[in-house]
Amino acid sequence: MALHAPSTTHHHFQIRRPNLPRFRHRLPSPPPPNLTFRVPHSHSLRFSLLRSHSISPICRCASVKSSDSFDSESDQNYASESPQIPQRNKVSFVELLKKSSSFLPHVTIASTLLALVFPPSFTWFTNRYYAPALGFLMFAVGVNSSEKDFLEAFKRPAAIFAGYIGQFVVKPLLGYIFGIISVAIFGLPTPVGAGIMLVSCVSGAQLSNYATFLTDPQMAPLSIVMTSLSTATAVFVTPFLSLLLIGKRLPVDVKGMVSSILQIVVTPIVAGLLLNRFLPQICNAIRPFLPPLSVLVTACCVGAPLAINIESVLSPFGLTILLLIITFHLTAFIAGYFLTGMAFHGAPDVKPLQRTLSYETGMQSSLLALALANRFFQDPLVGVPPAISTVMMSLMGFSLVMVWTKRKE
Repeated sequence: MALHAPSTTHHHFQIRRPNLPRFRHRLPSPPPPNLTFRVPHSHSLRFSLLRSHSISPICRCASVKSSDSFDSESDQNYASESPQIPQRNKVSFVELLKKSSSFLPHVTIASTLLALVFPPSFTWFTNRYYAPALGFLMFAVGVNSSEKDFLEAFKRPAAIFAGYIGQFVVKPLLGYIFGIISVAIFGLPTPVGAGIMLVSCVSGAQLSNYATFLTDPQMAPLSIVMTSLSTATAVFVTPFLSLLLIGKRLPVDVKGMVSSILQIVVTPIVAGLLLNRFLPQICNAIRPFLPPLSVLVTACCVGAPLAINIESVLSPFGLTILLLIITFHLTAFIAGYFLTGMAFHGAPDVKPLQRTLSYETGMQSSLLALALANRFFQDPLVGVPPAISTVMMSLMGFSLVMVWTKRKE
C-alpha cells in the first residue's frame, strides 16, 4: 500500500499568498530627488525645497536622510569659508580708512569748538605749517588722479572761464555790497567794511579743491585748474580790485605768490601723479591712509586760524561780523550754484559742475586776505573779517560736502 504525502507545493502557495498584499503595501515609493544644492545653511530654505517636491509622509525616512546630507554639505561649505574670515576683517578695516573722509564735517566742527574753548590746542599750528599742510592735501588729490584728468579739464575752457568769473566778478561784487551794508546799516567801523571787501578780492582757496575731490572726484582736476589760474593772476587782479573797492592799492609780492603756487599746488600734485604713474604699488599701499591724515590736516587748518585770532573774533563787533561773514559766504555759495545751472543747463554733468563752481565761488583764500590786512593796513579791525572768514568758509564748505555726499548716496 503506497502512502502519498500531501502536496507541499500547494501548502507553500497558501502560505505566501496571504503575505503578498502586505509585501506590496510595504514597497517604498520612488526615492525623492537628491537635493545637492550648495547654498548657505537655512532650515526655512530646506523645508521650502522639500515642500516644493511634495514629499509624502511615507518617504519621511528618505527626507530625513536627504536633510542630513544637506546639513553635511552646508557644514563643509562653512568649513571651506572659515579661512576667509581674517581677510574680510582686513578689507573692512581698509574700507573704514577710505571712508574716514565722511567724518570731515564733524571733525571740522569739533576743531572749531576746541579752538574756542581751549585755543592753545591749535596755536602751535602757525603759518609756517599751513603751506605744507595744503601741499599734503594737494598730494592726496594727485595720488588719486591721473594726467588724463587734467588734460580733460583743459578741454573745458567755458567752465574754467565761468569759475574765474565767479571768483573775480561775482565774489567782489558781493563783497562790496556786504561791505557797504556793514557800515551803512549795521553801523560798524569803516575798517570792518574794508576787511569784508578785502576777503572778496583774493583768489580761490585750495581747500575748495579738496572739497570738490570729496564730493565729485572726477571734477577735482577742473577745480585745481580754476584755483591755480585765479591764484596766478591774483598778483595783478587783487591789487586792482582793492584799489577799485577799498581805494587803496595793495602791493603784492609777485615772487612770493609764484613760489606759493609752486609749493602748495604744482609740486605736490605732480609728485602724486608721477607716483601714481610709475610706482602704483606704493600708491595702493599709502592710498588708504591718506583720507584719515587729510581729515586731521584739515582740522588743523580750520582750528589754527581761529585759535590764533581768537581775540579778534571775540571783539565787541565779533558777533555782528560773524553773521555778516556767514551771510556773505552763503550768498556766494548759492550764487555760484544757480548761476552755473543757468549757464550750463544742457551739460550732461551739470550737477557736479554746479557743486564745483559753488565751492570755487564761495571759498576764497582768506588767509591771504588776513596776511594782506596785517601787513598793509594800520587798523587791526581790517583783519577781523578775514580771520572769521577763514573759519566760517571752511566750516560751511565742508558742511556742504556732507550734505551733497549724502544726497548722492
